[in-house]
Amino acid sequence: MKKSWLILLIACLYTTALDAAPAAPEPRAALEEKVIEHTLKNGMKLLMVERHSSPTVSAWIRFRVGSVDERSDERGLAHLLEHMLFKGTTTLGTRDYASEKPILETIEQTAQELMAEKARREQGDANRVADLQKKLTALESDASRFVVKDEFFELYARNGGVGYNAFTSRDGTTYLISLPSNKLELWAAIESDRMQNPVLREFYSERAVVMEERRRTYDSDPENKLWETFVAAAYLAHPYGQPTIGWMREIENLTRTKAERFFRAYYGPQTAIVAIVGDIEPRATVALVERYFGQMPAGGRPAPVTAEEPRQGGERRIEQVADAEPTVVIGFHKPAITAPDDYVFDVIKMILGNGRTSRLYKKLVIEKQIAAEVSVFDAPGSRYPNMLVVNANPRAPHTVKEVEDAILAELALLKNEPVSGRDLQRILNKLEYDEARRMGTNGGLARNLTEYEAVTGNWRYMTEYRRKVALVTPADIQRVARQYFTRENRLVGFITKKGGEGQ
Repeated sequence: MKKSWLILLIACLYTTALDAAPAAPEPRAALEEKVIEHTLKNGMKLLMVERHSSPTVSAWIRFRVGSVDERSDERGLAHLLEHMLFKGTTTLGTRDYASEKPILETIEQTAQELMAEKARREQGDANRVADLQKKLTALESDASRFVVKDEFFELYARNGGVGYNAFTSRDGTTYLISLPSNKLELWAAIESDRMQNPVLREFYSERAVVMEERRRTYDSDPENKLWETFVAAAYLAHPYGQPTIGWMREIENLTRTKAERFFRAYYGPQTAIVAIVGDIEPRATVALVERYFGQMPAGGRPAPVTAEEPRQGGERRIEQVADAEPTVVIGFHKPAITAPDDYVFDVIKMILGNGRTSRLYKKLVIEKQIAAEVSVFDAPGSRYPNMLVVNANPRAPHTVKEVEDAILAELALLKNEPVSGRDLQRILNKLEYDEARRMGTNGGLARNLTEYEAVTGNWRYMTEYRRKVALVTPADIQRVARQYFTRENRLVGFITKKGGEGQ
């Protein structure tokens, strides 16, 4: 179906061995009848689909909390918490929590003193910084003797669980596992314990891991650095412009105290959507979830983001000079997933960039051979107004300027020439195929249920989607292209190879 390229990639990566033999997907009308909903008194939403094709089940928990919900002093916390929630609880991941706890408290006090001294910069006491750093290292070493590494993972693995993982986006945070259906109670016991009694042990060493991830993945990778700068330039007011991982200086200032406060405020049943798909008996599953999760108190929800990105007054261009192959990224601001025009954009996206028969691939890669690859996707999120983005890599000796001009020429065609009915029907056929493929696995269906319930407020978005796309007309496409594909609404980012002459 959709949404951003990253979400779809993750969905593919986490289609695990337990989902290797997909069930026949239910038609949309049948799916409406087969999804069973149950809402706990504390606000947790449970979505279930009963499938008995194999004795397995996929369980996904989606929290409606992402990096877009962070305050200015919390940037990067949602992503760091994703790491930390694998560290265990008061009973898992520790050999003796009663003995470990006071050391963790001393670690936090020492870390905060160290950060406060570093924050003084030139006025700080270098000797005190060195002493505090030495003390912190010693305390962390002392605490490590209580740690049982990867106990969550080992428990699941010993009981047949596969695909145990998590991911954080601007819109939310998801934890997932596939396991034998007779081990569902193990899942409920582990995940309810993690929601109620997490211990953010090894916080500062894990923060260092995230900082290294940031250096390796963004600061040292020219294409990722361009992308991060591109998104930041696109959103001057809205928090979508902030990277999910956080800027380096922000990560450096995150503390365990801030993380615990953020977790306690928002990562409760009131923001949780659970999807359980597979070999289950719904009434027994409801009783199981009620038993393990029903007594949790409801907390708060992040306040809706009220910031609105002001309209651009002209094209924005971002250049990255690097010892890397050239690339170009072109983006246009567009409405959020729930807006009627978003369906039109999805059709445009498929016309331009869905597969080898799409217009941009045929024109740039096959016919003109000026690009090595091209992709079209939504970014950086879905809950709030986002962007339609085209990314292409020029094929030597062709330039970024040639590729950019060719992309803009194809966008102009959408304004001036109606799309044929045959092309629209081809899109609907491809949509049907892709939907069936993704919905055929327990994990794929659980992903879709949690994703659309979270970002649109109703999982039924996925059952209504094809019908609404089928209503899109050639005139709609021309109208949207003329309205949004303008110079004033355009961002262009490109890499210039070091020593080159720009575009």
